[in-house]
Amino acid sequence: MSRTRFDGLPPRKVASHLGVMLIVAAVLGVVVSGLAIPFAGVLGFSARNVSESVDDLPQELETEQLPQRTEVKDAEGKTIATLYDQNRVNVPLRQISRTMVEAMVAIEDYRFYQHGALDLKGTMRALFTNQAAGGVTQGGSSITQQLVKLTLITQAKGDKEAIQAAKEDSYGRKLRELRYAIALEKRHSKDWILERYLNTAYFGDGAYGVQAAAQHFFSVDAKDLNLRQSALLAGLVQSPEAYNPTKNKAQATVRRNIVLDRMAQLNVVPKADADKAKDRKLGLRLQEQPNGCVNSEAQFFCDYVVRWLMTDPALGANPEERRQLIFNGGLTIKTTVDLRYQKAANDSVSSQVYKDDLAVGGLALIEPGTGNVKGLAQSRPMGKKKGETFLNYTVPTQYGDAAGFQPGSTFKAFVLAAAINQDIPLTQRFPAPNPGRFPLNEFETCDGPYQSSEVWEPKNSTSSSSSPDLYEGTQKSVNTFFVNLEKATGLCEPWKLAREMGITELTEANMIPSFTLGVADVSPLEMAEAYATFAGEGLHCDARPVTEIADSQGNVLKKYEKNCTQVLASPVANAVNDVLRGVVSSGGFAAAQYPGQPAAGKTGTTNGNNSVWFVGYTPNLAGAAMVAGVNGQGHPESLDGKSVGGRTLYASSGSTTAGPIWGDAFKAIAPLLEDLDFTRPSTTDIRGLLVTVPAVSGKSYDDAKSMLEGLGFTVANGGTVDSAVGQGLVAWSAPGTGARLAAGDTVTLFISDGTPKVKKGKKNKGRGNNGNGNGQG
Repeated sequence: MSRTRFDGLPPRKVASHLGVMLIVAAVLGVVVSGLAIPFAGVLGFSARNVSESVDDLPQELETEQLPQRTEVKDAEGKTIATLYDQNRVNVPLRQISRTMVEAMVAIEDYRFYQHGALDLKGTMRALFTNQAAGGVTQGGSSITQQLVKLTLITQAKGDKEAIQAAKEDSYGRKLRELRYAIALEKRHSKDWILERYLNTAYFGDGAYGVQAAAQHFFSVDAKDLNLRQSALLAGLVQSPEAYNPTKNKAQATVRRNIVLDRMAQLNVVPKADADKAKDRKLGLRLQEQPNGCVNSEAQFFCDYVVRWLMTDPALGANPEERRQLIFNGGLTIKTTVDLRYQKAANDSVSSQVYKDDLAVGGLALIEPGTGNVKGLAQSRPMGKKKGETFLNYTVPTQYGDAAGFQPGSTFKAFVLAAAINQDIPLTQRFPAPNPGRFPLNEFETCDGPYQSSEVWEPKNSTSSSSSPDLYEGTQKSVNTFFVNLEKATGLCEPWKLAREMGITELTEANMIPSFTLGVADVSPLEMAEAYATFAGEGLHCDARPVTEIADSQGNVLKKYEKNCTQVLASPVANAVNDVLRGVVSSGGFAAAQYPGQPAAGKTGTTNGNNSVWFVGYTPNLAGAAMVAGVNGQGHPESLDGKSVGGRTLYASSGSTTAGPIWGDAFKAIAPLLEDLDFTRPSTTDIRGLLVTVPAVSGKSYDDAKSMLEGLGFTVANGGTVDSAVGQGLVAWSAPGTGARLAAGDTVTLFISDGTPKVKKGKKNKGRGNNGNGNGQG
């Protein structure tokens, strides 16, 4: 081929001419095996080189599931938050109004159903127009080609280079689009392609897909779009921001009218109808679709849900896969929150601790017997402004990034429960000197005497008789009484019990004499979960914020069943409840917080008043309230002298500072709760009421079940676990051999899969500090 036709042209013009020849040749030379170029030798290019480069392109375009918004719902099915990277809701073609479909086809590709992957007529027109203008001024892409471009952009998932490659104004990109478009047309029907296009396209203002656009701009579903609305939306796709009707009303109107004229020109609608629609206003009825937990009325519960699901390996092999599913999977996440309880919690916390205070208040609510988290509230709302935070102080560190706060004397309940479980009568008395003097090596850990030669001298912050019984010692929260009680029980059982009841982050470093005074940093949710075990008559249930998740078609992907284990015999729990009722009854520290239903609880105050607590419960709801002093950097410090809730705290306590948060919330919630009462212990000494759990490992499930039911226990199947015990036989029970329960209590059996679990190396045991602290009531 002669090169004289390019003589005298600048390089850019030469490249442009060459591009036209290439694309025209490609258009005219499409064959089943690829794209043939019917000329060679132009400025160093050869047919072979171009053909090979085109043949190197993939034959198929992967069409992954489109990103869709996820909806988080409360226990009653009301949406409390939407999560998305792209605000999109997929709908089938049959659920898109016919007028909308016709408007889109008319303005973007009116011969869509007549041509193949390429509209030759439109492409040739655009090519020669662009050539005459010396650049790309007119598009000629078919809807299928546009879908290819949109798909590549969507699947780039933020990769800037990939997005740029999908958008670049080059004939190379056109060739790639065409190759993929041919593959799509071979693989899918025209209706499938059009449906996918309508669901993929960006309509501006954050709306992806026709359903989200219809809801956003007109507050209707895609199936209900009329002529005027359809024409506006169809016109937006060409340039969503330039024609954005919320910002550029005049341009949007002009573009809408162009679509209406085109529809009339093609006889899609009568000209009179088009003219009538042109005379009307845009008719916007904007509906915002807030994104993320920050817009929820249950902000920190929503955040907890997301963080909790992010730990589930069933939702993805790694955190990024799980995040993609949660934010782009079009899921419906059904949660346990009750917005009535949530409102009561929000109102109570915000009225007692203001968002700008140098203190943070929090309240967690959980349902005994299920573990359902019913509400989470904190004084600092979610956000970046002054008085706002993204730290979730109400949940364990792994779900909220906050370190927690020391719980003070609320830990005394674990020692109380261990004492009752060890047959120490409720009427037994222990000395309560002030101060006390306790050699630390007199305390027993799980591994023997506590290794320290020091002497601990804790003081009492409350007054009592010189030797209270378990009722008086608990109701008046007498420190040295509980230290003596802890000496009697040993440190091991209260420590283990606290872990079994939900304080799972306790380490051996926390197994120290001052354990009973609250030595570990915990969150309100952990404390609420633990005390819900008492309310549940010894049945501990893991905190559960989600009951199930479903995909965009409504198919249930996973159910989250409650996970409960009997960790205390019911008579022991009932005895604890009877003792803790005194704290909320007449004469108790928290009598003012009585909610109008049977209630029990425990106060907690730490050294220096850094944090104060009240953890309380009715038979069907447990709640933990906390107020903690924090400085400008979020580090703990004393509440003394701080302005909290509009009042200066010269002295603070669990009953007077944290108690009202719990009390106000429970007083509002109480009318919503079923009227129940605690089961009274039949005697102040529970000896003789408990039955020992026998060894059942190695037995068949049926034999073990029969043995346990013969002793009066209820039996549950805990599923299959790794174990060296023979496959199909009982590996172990929970509670285990030797545990003592009452008739009717639940023993869970775990079945061996015959495969032993690989043991990891044992870590060195930490001993921690010597516990020289003074807890308060």
